Amino acid sequence: MLTCSVHPLPYHANPADYFAAIRHAPGAVLLDSGRPTADRGRYDLLSAWPLEQLAVLPDESGGDFLQRLRDNLTRLGEAALPLDLPFAGGLIGYLSYDFGRHLEHLPSLAQDDLQLPDARFGLYDWALINDHQLKTSQLVFHPTLIDSERQRLIALFSQPAVETNEPFKLKAPMSADLSADEYRHALERIQDYIQAGDCYQVNFAQRFRAECAGDPWAAYCALRAACPTPFSGFQSLPDGGAVLSLSPERFVKVSERHVETRPIKGTRPRGQNVAEDAANAAELLASPKDRAENLMIVDLLRNDLGRTCRIGSVRVPELFSLESYPNVHHLVSSVTGELADDRDALDLIAGSFPGGSITGAPKIRAMQIIDELEPTRRGLYCGSLLYLDVRGEMDSSIAIRSLLVKDGQVCCWGGGGIVADSEWQAEYQESITKVKVLLDTLQNL
Repeated sequence: MLTCSVHPLPYHANPADYFAAIRHAPGAVLLDSGRPTADRGRYDLLSAWPLEQLAVLPDESGGDFLQRLRDNLTRLGEAALPLDLPFAGGLIGYLSYDFGRHLEHLPSLAQDDLQLPDARFGLYDWALINDHQLKTSQLVFHPTLIDSERQRLIALFSQPAVETNEPFKLKAPMSADLSADEYRHALERIQDYIQAGDCYQVNFAQRFRAECAGDPWAAYCALRAACPTPFSGFQSLPDGGAVLSLSPERFVKVSERHVETRPIKGTRPRGQNVAEDAANAAELLASPKDRAENLMIVDLLRNDLGRTCRIGSVRVPELFSLESYPNVHHLVSSVTGELADDRDALDLIAGSFPGGSITGAPKIRAMQIIDELEPTRRGLYCGSLLYLDVRGEMDSSIAIRSLLVKDGQVCCWGGGGIVADSEWQAEYQESITKVKVLLDTLQNL
């Protein structure tokens, strides 16, 4: 097997320093661990100028699109890495929440007013990778990349990037699509379904939006400073728009055929002082409602992973851990497994997408109710940003705390899991609390 070549660069803790050099290149993409402030992520991954750009067609089945992705990885060709790095060339992109429609039969009640392709990937034969554990920045070149292109990229990243970004501005404050009364009515409908035995939990979200102007990258830089998270990302879109994600949540990771998912279910705001902050965290850890919701999703994910993992390999090594971020505390668990011999990372996506932590349980019925009660399609929100390399290594996020800049407007979503004893006022407030730091940051640009 051929081996990737690696070229060391000066280490930069903030990947924005290097991304500025390719910001306006076709297919520019950054998967960002939120350093130097966030402390959980290890790697940043950035690239541009993909060999192919692959979007799912409106009537294409999920299986056919995932096979197209597989075929492109095969075309690029397997390669080894001389160092312990996560990406040897391959696919980087997003799956929108609505990619689930290509995998399952779902109604089409919610309006598709954003017209975002349900999935979009680039096939990349190079990447710049920051390893924050070893404090290295390195260019990784797939063996098929021609030498002149290697030299061009080395020269590009060896000189200071010229910042030419125009600022980003909202033309009006972000406003919710739903009134408080409409939100209350939707939650009552969900609880009617729960009482009728249709479902146990439904994740319900509301959308905020405003007209905007300027460079989405400027918005992203401000947002990552205000809310650094380990599964952040920026993906430029062909029309000048962009996907901006400040997600704290992993979807699924595959490394040497070992699978891990880390669902978040349970949220409290950070306190105004140390004592209040500690009290909020303790309340979350002790909350029977939040623990029951978290356990419900863990059970759902055990079932999802069981579709593609070796029988008997699915485990729950971590249950009800506390993770704290600039704006909220979260309750997080971990489910692991080993891929079955005849399955790969794309089979895992097909069997478990979208993530159970942002649908509800049982999953398909919850998704039907979401489509009925949320007036517009989610698009990117609750989808996934991910990479999948030619060795089969994959990591992916759940695209919560995420924004879409497209066609002169910016959209952002906030939501939460609704159960039988949810109080609509508390859930309404939580959906705002989760994105308040993002909305406030954009407002103050």
